[in-house]
Amino acid sequence: MRRPLLRVAIIAALLTAFAALSGCSAIRLAYGQADALVFRWLDRYADFDGPQTLRVRSALDDWFAWHRRTQLPDYADLLTRIEADVMADTTPARVCALWAEVRQRIDRAVEQALPPIVEIAATLKPVQFASIDERYAKSNAEYRDEFMQADPVKRKRETVKRIAGRAEWLYGDIPRAQRERIAASVGEAPLDPELAYEERRRRQQDALQTLRRVADGTWSEAAARVEVRAWVQRIERSPREAYRVQSERSIQHNCRVAADLHNGTTEAQRQVASKKLRGWATELRMLAAEAGG
Repeated sequence: MRRPLLRVAIIAALLTAFAALSGCSAIRLAYGQADALVFRWLDRYADFDGPQTLRVRSALDDWFAWHRRTQLPDYADLLTRIEADVMADTTPARVCALWAEVRQRIDRAVEQALPPIVEIAATLKPVQFASIDERYAKSNAEYRDEFMQADPVKRKRETVKRIAGRAEWLYGDIPRAQRERIAASVGEAPLDPELAYEERRRRQQDALQTLRRVADGTWSEAAARVEVRAWVQRIERSPREAYRVQSERSIQHNCRVAADLHNGTTEAQRQVASKKLRGWATELRMLAAEAGG
């Protein structure tokens, strides 16, 4: 578990907030299966026993029911606002403001997940912490292979490929000239891969230590919830100053890249984006209405 049940909230929030899927029907399908997919993802880390499995599945059912009923209409409204602006140029400041709005929604989703995180963490056993640690090691090796190639040319090429792929979710085809524009922006990134990797490992060990403290059974539920909330805050704001500085610079850089990418799109690409945003918003409202009915 990179961030145990915290990840449940983030997966669902990003799934719907960004609607990074190929079409409306895909949103309905993905959201309908999200609870099962998230359970399998968590289970690969913690290897839940029978009673834990029942509790985790119940917690996921409850969380997604809350999310669908109360959060999806708000996400739809956000997408509608983005659609209203998508035909015009933008600025890095406006992109960063949008990201801040998305983060607020993620924070709400995480807060809703805190009670079951505490309850389930209290039942974890030493063998499960060993399983989580083993899974961390495997995921870290995968991370280094995907994001930390020794060859800087290859690393940059893969980064451009990822960004262009995400852009295609929204705008459709991204031709060579626009990919070259992305490549120029990526070359200016204030990124230290090793520093980011160290932060990743710090968060993993912080998660294990926090969960172990909750699982030792000496705290009240209220005290455990305070501890878990403090852990979440350390994810949002690292105690390592060097990483905080790099993170803020990276956010500002990414906002510039996104604004530059959008401003370089054609009217036809923006029409594609507008249609997709409108369809996603409609689909989210339909999902929310089904929950209300």
